[in-house]
Amino acid sequence: MAVDATSPIIPTSAAASGSASSGSSSSSTPNTAASLASNFQTFLTLLTTQLQNQNPLDPLDTNQFTAQLVQFAQVEQQLKMNDQMSSLVALQKTAQSTQALTFVGQTVAVDGSTATFNGSATWNFNAPSNATATITITNSAGQTAYSGSYAVSSGNASFVWDGKGNDGTQWPAGNYKMTVTAKDASGNDVAISTEIQGVVDSVDLTANPALLSMGGNNYTVDQIKRVVRAS
Repeated sequence: MAVDATSPIIPTSAAASGSASSGSSSSSTPNTAASLASNFQTFLTLLTTQLQNQNPLDPLDTNQFTAQLVQFAQVEQQLKMNDQMSSLVALQKTAQSTQALTFVGQTVAVDGSTATFNGSATWNFNAPSNATATITITNSAGQTAYSGSYAVSSGNASFVWDGKGNDGTQWPAGNYKMTVTAKDASGNDVAISTEIQGVVDSVDLTANPALLSMGGNNYTVDQIKRVVRAS
């Protein structure tokens, strides 16, 4: 099994309960560049036409001519900046794809409550304070596969399910949802956040951003909360 080295584990088995310590690129860019390029060419045509047809006895005012040249330079700089931004965006996409590839074969955790069971299933959760938690695991049809009560401590913990129900029945592979309800010593509700944990099977580089496949579900790199060291 793969676990976070910093998180205690709550082992599970049928009819057992115990305690443990508790874990875009803008599509308008091409249109903008084309518009600037068109304005740039139009401005250049007007400027040269104006110079060719000015009155020799009353030439263009120097200040006006200088102001027009400044505008000309600004449009030129904007075009070059757009080209550079496009290059930066392309480099960023390449870097994201390369980063996504490094997760293949790694055990990662993302926010969620539904995990894929195939021999074992792992959830992480975080308790803000010491509490008594009731953990319930249900299948995709809503049937309760396992339920147990545990004393959890403030902090992170991992819950590994071996697929056995409370009566010892071995449940089949599939997607299972874990629900956690908890109360502190005073009987007040304690909100516990959950994460699902699994191995990244593949990466879809044709998607933007790249998608990581884990247990038949897709996630983006920014959804990964942690990478877990295999034990």
